Amino acid sequence: MGFGSAGMTFFDPVARALIAAGASDEVKEQTLGDLIRNLQAEDWDTELDSLQLFLDDPAIVRAFAANGIDWED
Repeated sequence: MGFGSAGMTFFDPVARALIAAGASDEVKEQTLGDLIRNLQAEDWDTELDSLQLFLDDPAIVRAFAANGIDWED
């Protein structure tokens, strides 16, 4: 069984907080990349839902891509 609530419970609030704080692209990529890896280890299965929310942020898109999650148009 997957970890479907990981996005709205953990990933999305952290990503929004980093954006609101004006975090650099490097900080967003590193922090969220680590978070993505950890959530995937817990069987996160709604990664694309979270990725879709942040498609306008290249650093976040890169963090997902570095963990094998790409948005297909």
